[in-house]
Amino acid sequence: MRPVRFAARFRFQLKSCLLALLSLAALDAAVSEAHAAETIVTKAPMAFLYEPSSGTILFAKAPDQTFAPGSLAKVMTAATVFQALKDGDLKLDQLCKVSEHAWRTGGAPSGRGATMFAAIKSEISVEDLLKGLLVHNGNDSAIILAECLDGSEEAFAGRMTTLAQEIGMKNSRFANPTGYAEKPSRTTVRDQARLAEYILESHPDLYPMFSIPEFTWNKIFQRNKNPLLGEIRNLDGLGGGADTEDGYAGLGSVDRNDRRVIAAVAGLTSDKHRLQTMKEVIEGAWEYFTVKTIFTAGETVADGRVFGGDRSSVPLISKHDVNVLLPRGTTLEYRIRVVYPGPINAPFQAGLPAGEIRVIGKDGIVYRAPLVTGASVGEGTLIGRALDGLQELLFGWIG
Repeated sequence: MRPVRFAARFRFQLKSCLLALLSLAALDAAVSEAHAAETIVTKAPMAFLYEPSSGTILFAKAPDQTFAPGSLAKVMTAATVFQALKDGDLKLDQLCKVSEHAWRTGGAPSGRGATMFAAIKSEISVEDLLKGLLVHNGNDSAIILAECLDGSEEAFAGRMTTLAQEIGMKNSRFANPTGYAEKPSRTTVRDQARLAEYILESHPDLYPMFSIPEFTWNKIFQRNKNPLLGEIRNLDGLGGGADTEDGYAGLGSVDRNDRRVIAAVAGLTSDKHRLQTMKEVIEGAWEYFTVKTIFTAGETVADGRVFGGDRSSVPLISKHDVNVLLPRGTTLEYRIRVVYPGPINAPFQAGLPAGEIRVIGKDGIVYRAPLVTGASVGEGTLIGRALDGLQELLFGWIG
């Protein structure tokens, strides 16, 4: 008999899920109905709030609706250069030449907003260009970096989009490093939050460049042009942008009281509206949410079915506490599911990756964490394996 693998067929352990639902609903029984009704409220057409340490989506409104990011595209430009530095394609002390195109298109002669005033045909280090990009919001900085790495804006934009896809920005496409609207880029607030998470995870040594307060280049002093920096308590990055059609957008990250959150908003009518909205969304993380431990490390979350083993089931556990940021009030809008590719083929050792636990809210999955087998299972007897095979053949597996 050849065991059949169900890699794409997921089964839910109903008893475990019901117990989890009951425990989740009972976590805050003492909270008043008035407080339970409180939640984040924003008039922003698009908004996303995310807690990266637990992987919890705290708030989502039109998270996958695309918009043109304007200058917010420069955060992706920075991330692309960061990755090139990590891969060895660039060095911080490498000199990049200022082309006439970069000077005319993004520099002082362009009359198109922020610039670091790089002189034509001069040579500037990658490190200074990054400061010009992230502190001055320089369009010339973005173009010079693009040309230095890939020879042209078009080629660099291709690199930006490729990286975006690789890190999970599923609905983003980038047309240039500046965010100029002639060839508009497209992104979403969910993708922007993922971009911030990627930078924080993969480039923690370079992330502090986003919060450099000021930078002097070519004897020209400029303060950080991030419209959110200094306006929201403990915000230490990332940036903002605007598009004539799609409005104002912002991406910010706040580290406060040992909790970091990432927020992205878009579709706002003005810079003032953007700042107000960003404050509403970010402050909601502390006002309306608290950390709740759904399961402790090593606790059985569900029982997984076993094929061909000396036992018919195995406990599925998490190696770590399952900590989720959930509303301080009622949790009745949330469900827990355990999903695994089953049955699990024996023999196997304890600690085998075996599916995941998901917390699901009204807008979809807000949290997920991997599960492993909590015990080792040996190979069953010939008769037992034959009976397992017969059950699968006749009835399939019932989770």
